[in-house]
Amino acid sequence: MLIDLDREVFAAYFDKKPFHIRHSLGDHPLFALPRLIELARKLPEAYVEYNAGTLPVGVRADQTPRNGLSPEETVRRIAGNGSWMVLKNVQQDPEYGALLERCLEQVAEQAGSAMPRMTRREGFIFLSSPGAVTPFHLDPEHNFLLQIRGTKIVNMWDRDDRFVLPDAELEKFYAAFVHRNLPWRDVFQTTAWVVPLQPGQGLHFPVAVPHWVKNGSEVSISFSITFRSESSHGRELIHRANARLRRLGLSPRPPGRSVLLDSAKRAAFAALLELRKLAASSTTRAHAASPESGDAPHPARDAAAPLPRDGEAAHPR
Repeated sequence: MLIDLDREVFAAYFDKKPFHIRHSLGDHPLFALPRLIELARKLPEAYVEYNAGTLPVGVRADQTPRNGLSPEETVRRIAGNGSWMVLKNVQQDPEYGALLERCLEQVAEQAGSAMPRMTRREGFIFLSSPGAVTPFHLDPEHNFLLQIRGTKIVNMWDRDDRFVLPDAELEKFYAAFVHRNLPWRDVFQTTAWVVPLQPGQGLHFPVAVPHWVKNGSEVSISFSITFRSESSHGRELIHRANARLRRLGLSPRPPGRSVLLDSAKRAAFAALLELRKLAASSTTRAHAASPESGDAPHPARDAAAPLPRDGEAAHPR
């Protein structure tokens, strides 16, 4: 078995709180540096992000310094170049895609009925130099971060802590995404869940939990196995609907306060997105049918697309 977890712990805490699982990927050849160099070379440029790793916990995306190296050199010299790197959507490579599927299927087999139906399965590999920092941010997926090599400390907060993560920030993340990083205040650290991560351990991240990560004294390699679900999609729809209501001057209730309101928002916003999708499709067909259309751009946009993840043009890291 590649993955080992406690079914009762999973049922009690999945998508609510962090918890550890175990894995046996430490010696897997896909995580050897030569193979990772090959992967970094093969992936499209948009799916390889890297920068200097000596960063403050709170940093704006446009203030993140580059490391001045190529992707291949960043991996090759990761032990001493003070860098942080993520290889995104690694399932594009068949070997990594097969490993992602095996890991997620083993999670599902052991979790039983507590595991939701998985959609949009994606894998990410993180490489970081000793002491590197991943700044304060959140992500939209269900995630199990498997620590392959080195150690790190994960600082995480309850996603319902509105002092650390105000509703307006959540709504902005889902409805008007610019970057994953969040505003940081040092006082937040006083209420963090501080979770160590060792080789052979994995850590569950509930959807949209704010967190930052500090690498240990060695090179770190981690494999993030992620997926979406009906509940994560529903949460996205509610936050997007709330963002629309807030722009109208209202004060909408956050998800989880009212089952009836949540259901109404999901249905209404899903219907709105479907209407926009149909309108965009009609505009596209009309544009294509016009003999004078040429290559001129049109304003139609598929607003029904799910929130983009790292590596996609609309979701830069």
